Amino acid sequence: MRVPWYGLSLVASLGFAASVTLAQQDPALVFAVVTKISKDHKQVTAQVLDGTAVSEATLIPSDAILDNPIWKKLEICHSLKLEAWKQPEGYRIASVRGLDAGMLPMPLQGLAGDCLLRKALEVAPLVD
Repeated sequence: MRVPWYGLSLVASLGFAASVTLAQQDPALVFAVVTKISKDHKQVTAQVLDGTAVSEATLIPSDAILDNPIWKKLEICHSLKLEAWKQPEGYRIASVRGLDAGMLPMPLQGLAGDCLLRKALEVAPLVD
C-alpha cells in the first residue's frame, strides 16, 4: 500500500506543529527544597511542589541558569522558586530565585525546616 506524498507531508507537519506547541508552553511555577547536588551542578535533586503534591524530582538547568550566581552557590537545604517545564527526566528550569524557607508554601516549609536542623546538627560538632 502506497501512501501519497501529501499524506506524508500532512503527518510531518502535524508532528512539527505538536513539537512547536510544546516549546511555546509557558513554564510552570514550582517551589523546591534542594536535597542533593551533583559536583558540576548540572543535575540537582529536590523536593518539588508543583501545584498540590510534593515529590522528589530532578532539576535540570539551562545554560543560562548554570551561569546564574544563585545556581553556582547552590547548597543542600536551599529553597527555590522556579519557572520550569516538566519533562520525563525532571524539570527543565527557565528561571530561578532563592527564597527564605518561611516564604515557601506550607507543604515544603516542614521539609525545609527539618533539612536545616539536620544540617545545623551536622555542623555543630565541628564548631567546638
